[in-house]
Amino acid sequence: MSQSTYDIQRAAVIGAGTMGRGIVMCLAAAGLQVKWMDTNPQMLNQALETVGHTWTHNVEQGRIDRAEADRRLARISKVADYAAIHDVDLVIEAVYENLELKQQIFRDLDRWLMPGAILASNTSALDIDAIAAVTARPEQVLGLHFFSPAHIMKLLEVVRGAKTSPEVLQAALALGERMGKVSVVSGNCHGFIGNRMLHPYAKEARMMLLEGSLPFEVDTALQGFGFAMGPFRMYDVVGIDLEWRTRQMSGKGMDAPEVQVDNRLCEMGRFGQKSGDGYYHYEQDSRQAEHDDEVDALVVGVSRGMGYDRRAIGAEEIVDRCVLALVNEGAKILQEGIAQSAHDIDLVYLNGYGFPKEGGGPMAWADKQGLAEIERRLLEFKSRFGEHWQPADLISRLAREGGTFAQVTHG
Repeated sequence: MSQSTYDIQRAAVIGAGTMGRGIVMCLAAAGLQVKWMDTNPQMLNQALETVGHTWTHNVEQGRIDRAEADRRLARISKVADYAAIHDVDLVIEAVYENLELKQQIFRDLDRWLMPGAILASNTSALDIDAIAAVTARPEQVLGLHFFSPAHIMKLLEVVRGAKTSPEVLQAALALGERMGKVSVVSGNCHGFIGNRMLHPYAKEARMMLLEGSLPFEVDTALQGFGFAMGPFRMYDVVGIDLEWRTRQMSGKGMDAPEVQVDNRLCEMGRFGQKSGDGYYHYEQDSRQAEHDDEVDALVVGVSRGMGYDRRAIGAEEIVDRCVLALVNEGAKILQEGIAQSAHDIDLVYLNGYGFPKEGGGPMAWADKQGLAEIERRLLEFKSRFGEHWQPADLISRLAREGGTFAQVTHG
């Protein structure tokens, strides 16, 4: 198919949750006609109302005028079934993270949508190839991973499946530009670029709670380094219960040492900002995170109960362990060709995860330190904390050659 075939003007969004709302707003603001579908009509009505309120608020703040808000709203129409979205150029599925559910939706979309339509999933971690495999058009399937809140966050991870055609990828990048996004192409692996790197970063932060740190100490150290917020503040904003519910549903990971504090907080109904209590306390309708002694006591209790001999952990070690975990995983992603360049990885972390702008992103930061120095620090952590600190092969090679991540590009 020629590139002109993929002139995306009409879109559909499946799902009226938080992500669906934000994606609909992005598309309508960029001038596309959007059909919006959810199996729960009441939820869809509420979602459309919320979108209207958000744009009215933008009008009151002087960001857009009333006429523009009305034009955007007029581009959105609610639909009840797949037959009603038959003629769209692109559909974005934005339901919760369950592979079987997404596969069923893609089977239906493949059957109902015209042959030239692009099918996209907003999954944040699931296998795009497993989703594409249930369709007769895998070359027209890809991931469009928006970041929450989608209408505000700049980052868009465009996930290339094994069979995604170059023309479909180009059409997705053109759409990203039209929506004003910073679009980064990622290969298909669990968590793509951003969330795959976040996993070891968050794991180190959580392990340090067991070894001797308190949540506010970890956050203060990383915010001191320049992060927009530390990992525990971030989990409070996102909702601590999301990963907890995923662990419960999958039956995997509930016993991992590093999640025991999270598990206990969730059992107490402390889900984060939305419930008023998480790692921090929040006064009603306030986003101000307040230090909570009850959480400190819980952390110490869980840690001692698991047999840890707690020690004081300084800010320097906190920053080093979290940031070097990011860098080492980023090196593996670059080595595997999941990211096309170190710059792409940095764009993801600057625009989606609050990495300090002056640091330039984790890979640029590592290049400034010198990769021989990065390797030395990783090997020191390996001797203290175990095999998972083994430096990525790419780091060892570049350290030997005196090279940098910036020199490595694919495609």
